[in-house]
Amino acid sequence: MNYSDPSALGIIACPGGEHFADLVLHRLNGIYRKRFNKKVQMLIDRYNMTREKAFETLNLHNDLEARQLYVSQDIHKYKPQKLKVHTRFSYFANGEIKAEILDSIRGKDIYIFQDIENHQPVRFNDGKDLQKLTINDHIFCLFTAIDAAVQSGAGRISLVLPTYPYSRQHKKKGREGLTAARFGQIVEFFGVARIITLDIHSREIENCFNKLRLENLHASFQIIETLNSIVDLRHEDIVVVAPDTGAVDRNKFYASTLQKPLALLYKERDYSRVGKSASESNITEMKLLGDVRGKTVFMADDMLGTGGTILKAMKYLRELGVAKIICAVSLPLFSSTAIEDFDKAYQEGYFYKIIGTNAIHHGKLLEKSWYIEADITSLFAQIISSVHDNRSVSSLLDNREQIVKKLQKSMGTTEPEQPTLPF
Repeated sequence: MNYSDPSALGIIACPGGEHFADLVLHRLNGIYRKRFNKKVQMLIDRYNMTREKAFETLNLHNDLEARQLYVSQDIHKYKPQKLKVHTRFSYFANGEIKAEILDSIRGKDIYIFQDIENHQPVRFNDGKDLQKLTINDHIFCLFTAIDAAVQSGAGRISLVLPTYPYSRQHKKKGREGLTAARFGQIVEFFGVARIITLDIHSREIENCFNKLRLENLHASFQIIETLNSIVDLRHEDIVVVAPDTGAVDRNKFYASTLQKPLALLYKERDYSRVGKSASESNITEMKLLGDVRGKTVFMADDMLGTGGTILKAMKYLRELGVAKIICAVSLPLFSSTAIEDFDKAYQEGYFYKIIGTNAIHHGKLLEKSWYIEADITSLFAQIISSVHDNRSVSSLLDNREQIVKKLQKSMGTTEPEQPTLPF
C-alpha cells in the first residue's frame, strides 16, 4: 500500500451512515494531504531538492503505483484522491432496499459505513425520497451494500459501525438468542474481513468469530479532552462515580487517569420488569459507597438508552449533596423519550452537562445547552488509514499514552500514573 496515495481505498456510505462517513472522509483527506506534504519536506531536506522537484518526484512515484493509467492534474501539486464510492440506494414501496455501486471497485480496500442508531430521515432514490429507518432497516441496508461490494469484486471489505448492532444481547441466561454474535457471523459469511466499532458493550462478542477481526476503539481521550474544556481538572474537587457495578472498570480507568477518588452506586433491580423509559425503569433501591457531598461528580458509561439508570443516579446523588454532576457516554442513543426526560431533569437542576460523541447522528440533541459533543471522527480516520496501509493500530486501540500526555500538558508537569485499560 502507498503511504501517501490512497488510490486503492474506497468508502461506501449507507444512507444512515452518510453523515458520519462524510466527517471521516474530511479527516482522511487531511491525513493523506499531511502525509504527502511531510514526504515532500523529507525529500527537500534529505536530497536537497527544490520544492517543485520534490512534488514532481513524489507524484511520479504515486502515478507509477496508482491504479489509473493517467490523472490529468498538475504534477507540482498534491492530487487528492476521490475516496467516496458513488452508490445508489433505492427504497421500494414494499420496504425492500437495493444497493447499486456505480464506480469500479474491483480489487479495492472497501470500508462500508452505517449508523444503525440514526433515526433522522435519510435519502433514497437519488435523494428524491426521505425515509425514517429502524435499526433492522439500517442493518438490511448494510447487508445489501456488502453484497453489492462482493458482487463488484472488492478486494477486502471492512465495516465501520460506530454502534455494534444488538451488542446488549451477548449473554445467554435462558431460552434467548445470542444475537450480537450471530450478526458478526452473518457478515463474516458475506465475506467481511473486519468490523471497526466504538466501545462495544462486551468484548466476549469477539470470541464468536472465525477470521473476522473486531477493532474496538475507545472515546476516552476525546471525552477527557471535552471534560477538560468545561471544568478545571487541576483544581476542581472531582469524584468519579460508577453508576452501576457493570461500569466499575470503565470509571476506575477514569479515576486512575485523572488521579481522582472512585465511588460506586449499587442498584437493586426487579428483572421481571423491562425499562421502557426513564420513568419506568426497573431499579428498586440504590446505595452509595464513597463520599460525594459538596463535590463535582463525573460518571461514565458506554451507552445511554432511555436514560432511566443515569437519571435515577443523578437524583439520588443530588439528594446526598453533590455540587455538580457531569456524565459521559460513548454511544448517546437517547431512545424513547430520553431527550425530553433529560431536558426536564436539567431544568430541575439535577445535572450540569452530558458529554456524548458524534458516533450517532442526532439533530434535536445538538440543540440542547446541556449536551456537548466530542468529535471522534479523527480516531476512525486514523485507524482506516493505518489498516489500509498495513500499519500498526495498537496506539489507537490503547490510548493511555495519549491521555497521559494530554493530562501532563493541562494539569502540570507531574506525570499521572498510567492507568490500566479496562475495556
